[in-house]
Parts: sequence; C-alpha cells; structure tokens
Amino acid sequence: MTREDLTAWALANGWQIIGGHLSLTKPSAPKEAVVRMVCKATVVHIEAKKPAGKWEKLSGAAYGAIEPDPESGLPRGLGFTTLQGFRGLLEDNKNRTVFANFGPHR
Repeated sequence: MTREDLTAWALANGWQIIGGHLSLTKPSAPKEAVVRMVCKATVVHIEAKKPAGKWEKLSGAAYGAIEPDPESGLPRGLGFTTLQGFRGLLEDNKNRTVFANFGPHR
C-alpha cells in the first residue's frame, strides 16, 4: 500500500486528522487522539498515547510491506490484529463517523 492508499483507507474507516496525523480517539474524548498513524517518507508507525502524555511506538512497517486483507481490507503488516483493544477502538471511531453523517432529519 502507498501512503495515499493508507490515508484513504484510514479516513474511510473512522480515523481523523488530529495534529497532522491520522488518529483514533476514545468515545469519551472525541477530540483527543489516543492512537495515531505517523506516515513518514518510506515507513509508517502506529503509536499510542500513554497516560503521562508521551507517545509510544507500537509497530511500524515500510509501505511496501503493508497489504490490504482480501476479506476485511484491514492493512496487514502494521500489527492491527495483535494490538489489544484496537479492533474495538476502530469500530467505535468508524461508527461515530458514520452516525455523525446522518445528522438530524426534519
């Protein structure tokens, strides 16, 4: 996957840009990033915010080593399937994005 492919996937799946990085938030604090994807020239890193406020690198890979899962589309190679609690956080963010687009009806 390229940087553009990853960005398109992330934005379509509930990630938002906070502080210049693709980020996931907690439902209780939707403006504060708790997980972010740091895209560099040749690699991408997944980082989580520790309670003290520092970012900890959880995983990373070169763009060429990242492939979309044929069934789910989830990028493989970044450790998403092994990160504890990541799937739930991803679902929460995706659902919030989808339902926010509905808005009030008249």
